[in-house]
Amino acid sequence: MMKSFLNSQFTMPENISGYQRTTLHPKRDFIMSATFNHTIVAAADPAASAQFYVDILEAEHTQSWGPFANIMLSGRVMLQFASPPPGYDIRPVHIAFLCSDDHFDRALDLLKRRGFGFWADPQRTRPQETNTEHGGRGVYFLDPSGMYLELITRPYL
Repeated sequence: MMKSFLNSQFTMPENISGYQRTTLHPKRDFIMSATFNHTIVAAADPAASAQFYVDILEAEHTQSWGPFANIMLSGRVMLQFASPPPGYDIRPVHIAFLCSDDHFDRALDLLKRRGFGFWADPQRTRPQETNTEHGGRGVYFLDPSGMYLELITRPYL
């Protein structure tokens, strides 16, 4: 049902600015949107969390400023790690990352060597396992501040 809906021509409703979206191109099943640039990830220890992501994601440290410990992913996407303001708790979110099969193997090995728990499912009912969903492999684990992370080797769509 979803594919036929996306492949059919239709007019999108107005967005909040009142701009009327146009009909989808009949040979495309997506609409170009804004490009993701950065996000702030709440962390009890921003430097330690940044290093964890650098190690697991094979990312790079980049220029940091103020309360932020920053890293750069492929596509120039920046993750900024910062402690939440006083009076605010860290609320976990789910972040999924697409990686190659070789990268997946290295990351899983690193989780095992460092004694981190991981699961094949987001409900954490299959500990120390990976999954083979969507034609690839996947694993769920927590970062040092309790964010729910996922590595997958094939995109869901």
